[in-house]
Amino acid sequence: MPTILIATDNTEDAKEIKAILAEDYQNIFVSNNPETSIQDFESHSPDILVLGFKTLEKAERYYLGLYRLGSLVHMNLHRTLILCNKTEVESVYKLCKKGYFDDYIQYWPIMYDASRLAMAVSHALRDLANIKSSLSATELATEAVRLSELESLLGWNVTQGNQLIETVSHSVTDAEQEIQTSLGRFSQRLTQGDFANLVEIKNAQGLQEKISKLQQEDIHGRFETVNDSIKSLKRLAEEFQQKCEPYLESARALKIMIEKIPVTVLVVDDDEMVHKLFKIILEQEGYKLMLATSGVEALSLLRTQRPNLILMDMMMPDMDGLETTSRIKAAKQFSATPIIMVTSNSERSVITSCLKAGAIDFLVKPFSREILLEKISQSLH
Repeated sequence: MPTILIATDNTEDAKEIKAILAEDYQNIFVSNNPETSIQDFESHSPDILVLGFKTLEKAERYYLGLYRLGSLVHMNLHRTLILCNKTEVESVYKLCKKGYFDDYIQYWPIMYDASRLAMAVSHALRDLANIKSSLSATELATEAVRLSELESLLGWNVTQGNQLIETVSHSVTDAEQEIQTSLGRFSQRLTQGDFANLVEIKNAQGLQEKISKLQQEDIHGRFETVNDSIKSLKRLAEEFQQKCEPYLESARALKIMIEKIPVTVLVVDDDEMVHKLFKIILEQEGYKLMLATSGVEALSLLRTQRPNLILMDMMMPDMDGLETTSRIKAAKQFSATPIIMVTSNSERSVITSCLKAGAIDFLVKPFSREILLEKISQSLH
């Protein structure tokens, strides 16, 4: 059952919005106390967030506060609907187009079509279901990438195992030969009387026969048993490799399919010229781009999308690259997502801060096309 949270600073507006939605939905909650806004959002984890503020400025301040002061908003998969007045429709439209909000409804000064709000919630829930399905496919592809590495990993281990078996086999053969040779020499010295001062040999021929029997039956027999075990181990390794072959064939086919999926790179930078530069370089190499102009916008995008790699600018308004990176890395679903920090400051302390925040590498401005592509390739692999 979906959960809806209505955020507003007006109690009467909250009652009116809730009454409209209550005809179709049950789990509806209201957050109208600025001091508990973070707690309200994180405790209810809404599927739909309705921003019922009479001005766009108040709605932006509230939503920005969730990202600045909260730690779970970008981890919670939700859709945001903003109720706006007639004079701000154009501004709200642009923000929705950029992905800051998900949809809008002209609500003030008069709500002519109350069912429009309920319908927007219905569409948002449908979008949310599609997004969850898409994210599941993305996560499946991520796991498939790891699975596609199975062939090389298994091949390496099988090779290492076979080499180890051969080494043990040779060692066993060498050990038997050395023991037999040493025992033969010892027997010869005994019969020749080299140890007459230590032991008296009354029947040299009988001793020789006993030692020969020991060599043949006991020592050679035991080494034969070991060699039989090694041969069995070889057969098991061969059978294991044969049984794995159908699965490896599937892994190869999966790898071919994965290689056809374009790698998605999220560029987070407040400079549009930088966006254009990355777009020119990366799209030529077949990368798919996502663009964000701030840390908050990046976190908002990550609610519904999963890039393979993030290029993060250090200096940005509202939330710098270090804080944004730390918040992204705190989310389990992004713990393995590589982040490359982009900075114009190459001081050791800055680089250390980048790595401590969770970045896998850093890129110092100005940079060349070759260095950018090399760092992306290394980080992805």
